[in-house]
Amino acid sequence: MELNQLTIHELKEKLRSGATTAEEITASSFARIEAVEKDVHAYITLMKETAFAEAKRADAAIKKGEGGLLSGIPIALKDIACTKGTLTTCGSRMLANFVPPYDAAVIEKLRAAGAVFIGKTNMDEFAMGSSTETSYYGTSRNPWDLSRIPGGSSGGSAAAVAADECIAAIGSDTGGSIRQPAALCGIVGMKPTYGRVSRYGLIAFASSLDQIGPFTKDVEDCALMMNVLAGYDNRDSTSADQEVPDYRQFLGKGIAGWKVGIPKEYFVGGLDPEVEKAVRGAIKTIEEAGAQCVEISLPHTEYCLAVYYIVAPAEASSNLARYDGVKYGFRFPQGRDLLDTYKKTRSAGFGNEVKRRIMIGTYALSSGYYDAYYKKASQVRSLIKRDFDLAFQTCDALLTPTTPTPAFRIGEKTDDPMQMYLSDLFTISTNLAGIPGISVPCGYSASSLPIGVQFLAGHFQEGRLLQIASAYEKYAQIEKRRPNL
Repeated sequence: MELNQLTIHELKEKLRSGATTAEEITASSFARIEAVEKDVHAYITLMKETAFAEAKRADAAIKKGEGGLLSGIPIALKDIACTKGTLTTCGSRMLANFVPPYDAAVIEKLRAAGAVFIGKTNMDEFAMGSSTETSYYGTSRNPWDLSRIPGGSSGGSAAAVAADECIAAIGSDTGGSIRQPAALCGIVGMKPTYGRVSRYGLIAFASSLDQIGPFTKDVEDCALMMNVLAGYDNRDSTSADQEVPDYRQFLGKGIAGWKVGIPKEYFVGGLDPEVEKAVRGAIKTIEEAGAQCVEISLPHTEYCLAVYYIVAPAEASSNLARYDGVKYGFRFPQGRDLLDTYKKTRSAGFGNEVKRRIMIGTYALSSGYYDAYYKKASQVRSLIKRDFDLAFQTCDALLTPTTPTPAFRIGEKTDDPMQMYLSDLFTISTNLAGIPGISVPCGYSASSLPIGVQFLAGHFQEGRLLQIASAYEKYAQIEKRRPNL
């Protein structure tokens, strides 16, 4: 097996024993990129020169018995996190020339842990999309079937991990943008509790929903990444000052005696039969692991999609008002006056999906409609959160499908925004409630497309999620297939 195909914990062992070096691992990752990137298109910007410099430093630190949790491990970064001195586009023409003067908090943490940054990954423009088809830099492709989407908005990060073009990656999740592509690409993806990981330096889409989290090849790597990413940051006013445990302590503890809720509203019409079969199989596995699975109800689930597509566009319309061609980023060169420059810059700088959401959000916040739309949506959001609070009074965790279908074909839903929005049907409620969720591979379709199962837990219970996910991974023993690239 090549070095780039291994997990973080396997590579750490090899680095510790002297069986390999960070430079060799980095070279292995870039060799893979050279071989498959022309087909997958996972990256917007590669960081080859700085990556080898970082790998050299990591080797020196390891040799001295120093270094952090991720010393010498190649990590890919969604192009939504600011990286000092490196282009950060957010998948948009609007930021095509933006080089941040500072690092996002998660980049600082990864640097301090000794990670080697491979590159910035492709994404839907400003994280608005479920397929990575709205990127200004072209569509990423699913490594399992290049005619299909990898999911979105963090599709580039998921595709890079699944195609072994890096060892792990970070993404951001506003309505499922980590868990949905993780499921469609056959890897592990976690959305932490809102406030658990600092959003300082994350380019904002919808500020009350956005959260940064990891993509990894297995659950143990997810725990390692969370040990690095989680923690309080006084530069983010929404960061939670909560103790961060060593998440590795939850691995392998088992779930005997747990009660796991199965929300009946998540097994409804529109769920692909192959996905339902795989997730029903996951329920049996959880029971074999010693847990009791019980049907529960989250009665306000039917309103999640409507609430999300009022709250998220409303916040996006406010956050994206700063892109006017004056402060930074793209500027249309031929405006007649200031107002004309604003109009032409925003018209030429944003893609159609971003414009659609800005218009929806501006309408929902406008005078005379605020109470009817945004205020009402916020009230229903409170009811959705209460549903989860009540569920976790009797259940240790919940189990649901991650996506309604396996990966769909490129272009299949681009002309029907409603169908596209429905691909996040099972992940959106988690962001509205602010709770953590994790997607773990649970099988394959007849055409060998990956399928994911989602586990949910109460606020700041990432440890519980890793505990049930590792138990499932151990008992399910899902066949370890690799994309045929």
